[in-house]
Amino acid sequence: MLDLILYFLRFLFCVIKLIIAFKSTLEYIYSKIFTMSKEKSDHLFSLIRSLKKSEKRYFKLHSCMEDPNAKYILLFDAMEKMKNYNESRLLAEVPSLIPQQLSNLKGHLYKKLLSSLRQFSQINIMDIQIREMIDHAQILFNRSLYEQCVDVLKKAKKRAKKIDNLELQLEILKWEKNVLTQTIGPDNENRVNRIIEEVRDVNSRINNINVITNLSAKLGSIYTKIGYIRNNSDENQVTTLINQLPKFKEEKLSLNEKLNLYNLYVNYYFFLQDFESGYYYAREWVRLFDDNKELKTSRVENYLNAINNLMIAQYKLYKYHKFVNSSRRLREIRHYSKSLLNENIRLKLLKYTYVHEFNRIFMLGDFKAGVSLMNRIKPGLEEFIGALDNHSKLILYYKVACLYFGNDNYGEAIQWLNRILNSENIDLREDIHSFARILNLIGHYELGNTDVIDYYIRSTYRFMLNKDDLHSFQKAILSFLRKLAGEFTEEDLIPEFKKLLNKLIPLQTNPYEKRAFIYFDIISWLESKIQQKRVQEVIGEKAKDVLKEAN
Repeated sequence: MLDLILYFLRFLFCVIKLIIAFKSTLEYIYSKIFTMSKEKSDHLFSLIRSLKKSEKRYFKLHSCMEDPNAKYILLFDAMEKMKNYNESRLLAEVPSLIPQQLSNLKGHLYKKLLSSLRQFSQINIMDIQIREMIDHAQILFNRSLYEQCVDVLKKAKKRAKKIDNLELQLEILKWEKNVLTQTIGPDNENRVNRIIEEVRDVNSRINNINVITNLSAKLGSIYTKIGYIRNNSDENQVTTLINQLPKFKEEKLSLNEKLNLYNLYVNYYFFLQDFESGYYYAREWVRLFDDNKELKTSRVENYLNAINNLMIAQYKLYKYHKFVNSSRRLREIRHYSKSLLNENIRLKLLKYTYVHEFNRIFMLGDFKAGVSLMNRIKPGLEEFIGALDNHSKLILYYKVACLYFGNDNYGEAIQWLNRILNSENIDLREDIHSFARILNLIGHYELGNTDVIDYYIRSTYRFMLNKDDLHSFQKAILSFLRKLAGEFTEEDLIPEFKKLLNKLIPLQTNPYEKRAFIYFDIISWLESKIQQKRVQEVIGEKAKDVLKEAN
């Protein structure tokens, strides 16, 4: 009897384990299905929300011609009206949508939308047109219509060469090789040799571009971490990268190679704070677009980046009138056809417009006008900031803080600096994090918050030591601010300001210390204290003299 009971208990225990395992399996499968379904819903809903009115109209027009009552159109109409995706409400509002079919229907709608967008964009995007021609050539080849295939490939190659798209040229050459054996003629050997030579040439240029863009990516990753070079080690690191460039004669490079090379050189020289050399290559970069005007519309984003870098160089070198002329180029892009300006380009255009307007104000020292501008754009600024990447956010926060600081609005400046100080991305642009802490300290000093200065000084020391960014400039400022937090009479202050000024002036020519003066014009701030003027008065007077010399 006891054996029977034990056997029954063991059997019951096994059954319970099976039920638990089955339940876990079901939960796992359900979670996977739910996650996949949620991801598909999120992607589809985001895609629909990104569509412009003209794109929606194009999709509906062509879809309704196929079948106006198709379920995927009903799904599109329902999702397009939603501000936030809600599947339960969706099914309730459109009873004809069956829950079990919804996942497949979403996938079908997603593909239909992408196909529609491809067709809609085809008129203005040369790359898409060429890819379609290659597809047509493949269809003709498969139907043994070889002569027609050759004709289409010739037209496609002509267009691909016009915009210097090397990858598409290589794809066209592949199909030319495929069709060779089917169109043998008396000049066959010459055709073979020509194609082989073209393939070698295109491959060589693609390899060059890959090397250049790989180096650009590495350089970019270093810059977004540390900012401008801080020491000999940083300089050696980036110079070693540039020395990996292949040997070439610049005049023999293709258009595509030059576009990428000038981009690399601009970033490299900016990194070294050699803005004169950076300015030279930025001008060469923009000149390529002026000499090949079709690129301005076929490569809008690259053109926009070239103008942005040219304006950065002009700002750093105080070439105000040239800077204003370049800003007209930005405004011209704003008037391009809507089909050429995707969301990515629009956001970049808006970002560069904001940043360079701030830069223009800094060049003039007209911080009052800058604050007035901020008051006008504030209502829509937070939404704009939310769409930016983390790097762009940091730059904007710092520029806005400097703007308020220059207008003596120290409280507002500290609020924007706190966005940097409280950021989780402390490994991104460590330089901005460091100088935001210094500017924050000076802001608290200006507000008379001497009780918190000692705490912030210790915190700043720890941060800079941890980031290997405690140099002569930073040490001098922190030591100075610690002294100011003590008891000083008004008469004692001016000699202290003069002592610090005399310490800092020689650092302006030190290759690894001069970067500090890019982030904050500490010299003008000290001079304003010594002369007992507002800081923007000092900067404004200097700006007038510098602008005369630079232009």
